[in-house]
Amino acid sequence: MLYFIPTPIGNLNDISFRALELLKTCKVFLCEDTRVSKSLLLSLSNKFQIDFKTKKMIAFHTHNEKEILKNLDQDFFSQDIAFLSDAGMPGISDPGYALVDFALKNNIEFEVLPGANAALVALVSSALCEKEFIFIGFLANKGRERQKDIQRALNHIYPSIIYESPKRILSLVEQIASIDENREIFAIKEISKKFETKFKGSAKKVFDQLKEANLNGEWVLVISKNNQNLNSNSLLEGDILELDIPLKTKSKLLAKINGKTPKEIYTKLLLSQN
Repeated sequence: MLYFIPTPIGNLNDISFRALELLKTCKVFLCEDTRVSKSLLLSLSNKFQIDFKTKKMIAFHTHNEKEILKNLDQDFFSQDIAFLSDAGMPGISDPGYALVDFALKNNIEFEVLPGANAALVALVSSALCEKEFIFIGFLANKGRERQKDIQRALNHIYPSIIYESPKRILSLVEQIASIDENREIFAIKEISKKFETKFKGSAKKVFDQLKEANLNGEWVLVISKNNQNLNSNSLLEGDILELDIPLKTKSKLLAKINGKTPKEIYTKLLLSQN
């Protein structure tokens, strides 16, 4: 049997009893990073006084998964195998999707255990979602594609969940504020760890808070839904922002619908592209 085992995203106590039992019994581990998995087993062993014994660990990640799956013999899956990403739920902005797809296509028995997930913790903590939401994960790192990703998130009629690194969280919130400074957002870092920290408010308010904050740690950002009337035939700011036209022209069009000056908008658009 193939088992996809979620691992703690911060607090070791979040590991489930069933996960611990499978970590003991499975002899082969497919790991996003074998070093991280070895360190996790050592920490769990020390905390819960468990002897996990020696495991065969095989690196399995986005850079080598196609090659490994192409060369795997079906008999390989006759044994109990655990798949581990570095932290959290496999397949959610982590490796795992390709292996699940392979198992489905080849009638390989597998189970996905429930467990820790940063996106859902952030969403519930934000109080910005009553029912539907959109999970985006990581945005493009830079350039025009990143700007498009941010604009799409702001256009969604449901709250959007974004993962971000400490290096880019401040610029991300700054870009959101430059487009819609009053949009309500929620930012959380170091989920379930000792220094878990939360910020909530308008994009401008959160940006001002983050400028004075310690940004170390992994971040999750929740953006409130777009409350504009999407069923009307009127042109939305997002529609204009996505047009492939000169910034000056874009600024003039935006000025006509939001009451700001073209110069002010042009300055913000230039800032958002950096």
